[in-house]
Amino acid sequence: RVHDECNGSDVFGSDICTCRPYLTHAIEECIKTAQKGGCGLVIYYRKEGRSLGEVTKYLVYNTRKRQEGGDSAETYFNCTEQVAGVQDTRFQALMPDPLHFLGVTKIHNFISMSDMKYNAIVNTGIKIVNRVEIPRELVPDDAQVEITAKVFHGYNAGNAYKGIDEKELKATKGRDYNYDVPDPKRQKTESTVIAE
Repeated sequence: RVHDECNGSDVFGSDICTCRPYLTHAIEECIKTAQKGGCGLVIYYRKEGRSLGEVTKYLVYNTRKRQEGGDSAETYFNCTEQVAGVQDTRFQALMPDPLHFLGVTKIHNFISMSDMKYNAIVNTGIKIVNRVEIPRELVPDDAQVEITAKVFHGYNAGNAYKGIDEKELKATKGRDYNYDVPDPKRQKTESTVIAE
């Protein structure tokens, strides 16, 4: 796995994206490969938030959750463009270099849905035999927004996510936080504190 840093998910456990599940799945696959006598490799790149930076990524998350209609697969990429002006700033041409430094010439099981990463690797002469999809059960409910949008727009997620159409894109929504609806528990606590 060639993994781009995601502190929100990898470190703090956010379930808005597939980063941590992909990283966990990759580590598990590396261990299984090593147990069979092979070699598993995870390279962790410091390209937080599609290389837009951590603050920008959190602004995008906030925009996604607070937009009219809530978080949806249909508007997934629009939110990044609205906040950052672009969808992605990662430059993948140099990404395969550590693989070459380590002498990798063939990857039997590549765990990524990114065609940009796949193309960057194979264009430098490293052969990829098999693209391993992330099992559906590893993707959190809230991250369905991300994976549905990406697959609809051409990312490779394998057989588990084949057939995502415009109807599913429009129907896939993230968790609603009801920011505009007062929380009765909080109001009760606040009025109790004021009364005392």
